[in-house]
Amino acid sequence: MGIERRGATQSKPTDSANFRRKRYRVTGESLSFLQGTTRQWPSRVKCCIIVDLEKSRVTMKTNLLRFNGAVERDPAIDTWMKAHAGELGAIAHRWFEVMRKCGDEVRELLHDGCPVACLGDAPFGYVNVFNSHVNVGFFQGAALPDPAHLLQGTGRFMRHVKLRPGTATNAAALGRLIDTAYSDIKARVENG
Repeated sequence: MGIERRGATQSKPTDSANFRRKRYRVTGESLSFLQGTTRQWPSRVKCCIIVDLEKSRVTMKTNLLRFNGAVERDPAIDTWMKAHAGELGAIAHRWFEVMRKCGDEVRELLHDGCPVACLGDAPFGYVNVFNSHVNVGFFQGAALPDPAHLLQGTGRFMRHVKLRPGTATNAAALGRLIDTAYSDIKARVENG
């Protein structure tokens, strides 16, 4: 009696948010966790169901990405910011400062050539400058609520927001995303 993951299928999004569906083999009393299911089936009855993990609030434990060497204030990041002066650098600096101010436990390091904000050794956000835009990225971005639809990307975990000079930015929504990313990583670290 229990739930066994059988394989994953990617569904087409019904709205602008992507979500992942997974196939499970369910037997006997384990069906009782499904919303609205009260009937007990004999343990020899087996069926396959599709569970939308977002809607069902079923959680699956994943190992967190961890970085060695995160410190309270990394001088390499200040050097990086000076090297990326100009309009794009100012955008990156502004949003990295927001990440730095999320809490007392925020640490930072330079990883893959860009500034990364961490809670202890668990990263939650980064900034990076490209030729014509700045990315403000989130390591667990796929799990973040995004009512303003700012997040881009299709990776399993990471998402980013592209910011361009001269283009209006929903600063309040981006600030909420950063705060939510910090709260999310804090909950993940505390809950193992």
